[in-house]
Amino acid sequence: MSEGTFYVLAKKDFEKARTREMFARVLSLIKNEKAELLSFQEVKGLVKPTAESYAGMRTVPVALVVGSEGRYHDFNRSFLPRHQHLRRRWERVDVAHYQQLNLPPVQLYELGGVYFVRDGNHRLSVARSQGVEFIDAEVITLQSRIKLKPDLTRQELKRAVIELEKREFCRQTKLAKLRPGVELEFTATGRYDEIIRHINGHKYYLNLGKEEEISFQEGLLSWYDTVYLPIIRIIKAESILDYFPGRTAADLYVWIVKHWDELKRNYGLSFPLQKAAEDFTVRYGQPASNPLKRSWLWLKDILRRLRKRF
Repeated sequence: MSEGTFYVLAKKDFEKARTREMFARVLSLIKNEKAELLSFQEVKGLVKPTAESYAGMRTVPVALVVGSEGRYHDFNRSFLPRHQHLRRRWERVDVAHYQQLNLPPVQLYELGGVYFVRDGNHRLSVARSQGVEFIDAEVITLQSRIKLKPDLTRQELKRAVIELEKREFCRQTKLAKLRPGVELEFTATGRYDEIIRHINGHKYYLNLGKEEEISFQEGLLSWYDTVYLPIIRIIKAESILDYFPGRTAADLYVWIVKHWDELKRNYGLSFPLQKAAEDFTVRYGQPASNPLKRSWLWLKDILRRLRKRF
């Protein structure tokens, strides 16, 4: 075949790839699923790899490449091109494929058993479009405590990280054994580390003026009984969770504590916790979408105000 014929084929291949991407985008909207590539930096920030090493050359299954370091907006989860401006470079790589030219290996990060493109997004896209199952790659490996699956979504990854953080928190504190039935569930990563900081801060103030330092366990139980539980009781008594759908009482504990600290800086250390919780709800709570539930919350709010007045 002539070079011109290769360019005609590459043009048709790109158009097919764009058509498939558009169909995939419509299908993802119908199914309410995300079809984007994963961002390497986002995943790295969630997983927090413990070490990095050069793994050298490997033959990598194309299906295990799930994200990109810098071009995750340009291709979908199947590495189909999402924009017309990718055409020229994509077609050049496709022509090289037809000409059976040896292209440089792609550069990948390996994290938790899956791969992210460091360099070579167009080569990966063309390879997948041409049905190539394996690709030569220069790999940098990052050690992960979490095993990642190729079809893992952002939300599933986030939940896996939260579960890991919870297990490590439970192992470190043994709170579940010390206080059976403890409610400490989060919908965001990093919260269990934040709770450890709360406990250590509480422990610091308990130690002030004492000759012998109290143990972490004593500080933990004191924090749970005298700081955490009173706030959780207010959250439940005032039905504050109704104004924050999808969140947990522990989520609200963290937010209310931060809000309370800010109010105390502005209005003095004696600012009441109850008023801080109410102020937080008024400022940031969402009205219920269901009209009946919205009316019920409105009525409960009136009854609560009447109880306080009389």
